[in-house]
Amino acid sequence: MDDASGGPPQRGGSFRLGRVAGIDVNVAHSWFLIVGLIALLLAPRIQVAAPGLGNWAYLAGGAFAVLLYVSVLLHEISHALAARAFQMPVRSINLHFLGGATEIEGEAATPWREFVIAVVGPITSLLIGGAAWLVIDLFEPGLLHLAVSYLAGANLLVGVLNLVPGLPLDGGRVLQAVVWGVTRRRALGVTVAAWGGRLAAVTAMLYPALLLSFGVSPDIVDYLFGFIVGGFLWAGATQALVLARLRSKLPALQARKLARPAIGVPADLPVAEAVRRAQEAHAGSLVVVTADGRPTGIVNGAAVRSTPPERQPWLSCGDLARRLDDSLQLDADLSGEALLQAMNRTPSTEYLLTEADGSIYGVLVTTDVDAAFKAA
Repeated sequence: MDDASGGPPQRGGSFRLGRVAGIDVNVAHSWFLIVGLIALLLAPRIQVAAPGLGNWAYLAGGAFAVLLYVSVLLHEISHALAARAFQMPVRSINLHFLGGATEIEGEAATPWREFVIAVVGPITSLLIGGAAWLVIDLFEPGLLHLAVSYLAGANLLVGVLNLVPGLPLDGGRVLQAVVWGVTRRRALGVTVAAWGGRLAAVTAMLYPALLLSFGVSPDIVDYLFGFIVGGFLWAGATQALVLARLRSKLPALQARKLARPAIGVPADLPVAEAVRRAQEAHAGSLVVVTADGRPTGIVNGAAVRSTPPERQPWLSCGDLARRLDDSLQLDADLSGEALLQAMNRTPSTEYLLTEADGSIYGVLVTTDVDAAFKAA
């Protein structure tokens, strides 16, 4: 892990710890709270296993918490490497109060990719837990034996819990991939997995009551655990449902249907003449082209409208045009999520839509896309 000293602070409430395999690792400030909590809970047991430590048992508990989060980091790295194997960019790995999260740009293109990226995390935790379990007996009873046994138990628990079939857990993404693969409907997979997450949230909140049914008296930690985990799962599942509803509107966003007809004009053509030609051709946009018809820029429609008519004969189209690069030229057949992703890569007010042969189809205006999305 690279040294993070001197690195810029990350998003509010977290800081950049370093980089792993070229990926930023951010740690939320709430992480220190869970480290302290783990230290407080483990210290009495550590004092029993190693009586000579005294108050140093709290430091040992904190060290175990750090060790546990190293295994959480390995869990998240496995997600990141799986995504990279499918050529999906990874923005960052974030460690927080309840574990970690890997920010992956975009969505998996197939159910299989979604399944692989999701399942490698729990598998990694289970392998770490299993390996620790196998070597427990190599240590004499004492602090190291206790630490390895806790590492084994914690990772096995994390691996199993993450396979619970409900979003936002990895098991929810596995269920989402399975439903998507069987039905060929990604949105249905998200919806089923999100309701699984809500069911898991309710179960977590009822955790203390479940303990009572087994004759175990829950303490304050059990109630806090059930409330925090249940709230986290409910919020994540609800967010997934909202996103699923939004995605259901995306097919209505088709670049061809939203495009404004455009005409090509020379860069030195006066704006007044270009506007006249556009009105005559019933076109809504102007594209600056070279003598051989190659597009080089899009005339800013807002700038044309804000230019007084008396000035338009003295301004050329090139004066009001934004230079075109490849990121501002989109395939006219784009639609739905692919269209939004292409626009988000290079935010702009206007994009040139082209056919497969490179010919101009029209101009896509961002405000038109926004209006169509709201209407849907």
